[in-house]
Amino acid sequence: MDSDSTIIEPTSGNTGIGLAFVCARLRLRLILTMPESMSVERRKLLAHLGAELHLSPAAEGMQGAMDAACHLLATTENSYMPDQFSNPANPAIHRETTAEEIWQQSGGKVDIFIAGIGTGGTFVGVGEGLRSHNPAVSLIAVEPQESPVLSGGAAAPHAIQGIGANFVPSIFRPELADEILPVQSEMAIATARELAQQQGFLCGISSGAAVYAAKQVALRPQNRGKTIVTILPDTGERYLSTALFTQTKQR
Repeated sequence: MDSDSTIIEPTSGNTGIGLAFVCARLRLRLILTMPESMSVERRKLLAHLGAELHLSPAAEGMQGAMDAACHLLATTENSYMPDQFSNPANPAIHRETTAEEIWQQSGGKVDIFIAGIGTGGTFVGVGEGLRSHNPAVSLIAVEPQESPVLSGGAAAPHAIQGIGANFVPSIFRPELADEILPVQSEMAIATARELAQQQGFLCGISSGAAVYAAKQVALRPQNRGKTIVTILPDTGERYLSTALFTQTKQR
């Protein structure tokens, strides 16, 4: 790449925001493709950081954003796509940093790790890292119940932005997962709202899905006394225009 390069990437939000920060600093052109169903807050933040945003049809999910990005890559001179869904640097950074932080801060007391699957990078990287310390760590992947693609079901619309792409990412390693746990969108939203109103954690819908899954796993008799770790990947401020907030009752 050089100063005239264009970066192109499909995103549901967080990776795009990270790329926008970097490209703004390096003064590189950034084109992001995103399903039109993603929140308005994400779109405004990306535009504010200088990214060019191309919205793909909501019905096509992340596959539509991926197809749009590939078309732009083929038709844009001197362009490059990091491709978070297949880039080995994605799980590698979580293996080298996130997993080590979890292991050290827990004092090595991790029995179960649970994560939602967007690209699969966090799940794979953290899972591999934790198992390098303790091969007995149980790994549970979370996906939307309405779109159980990882479980072999059909892709369908859902409300858990950030996870549940309508294809299986190439960096996801299904053999790592001891279980794939489906979560309904409405339960993810309800749990995210509960975290804000009862715990003071302002997080997004995919965080709600992860915590809901962790609570269900914790209720199993065989997991009494075990340490369960999950990831809350997003802030609730990026969901102000979604059902997470529009259904909130005023006290």
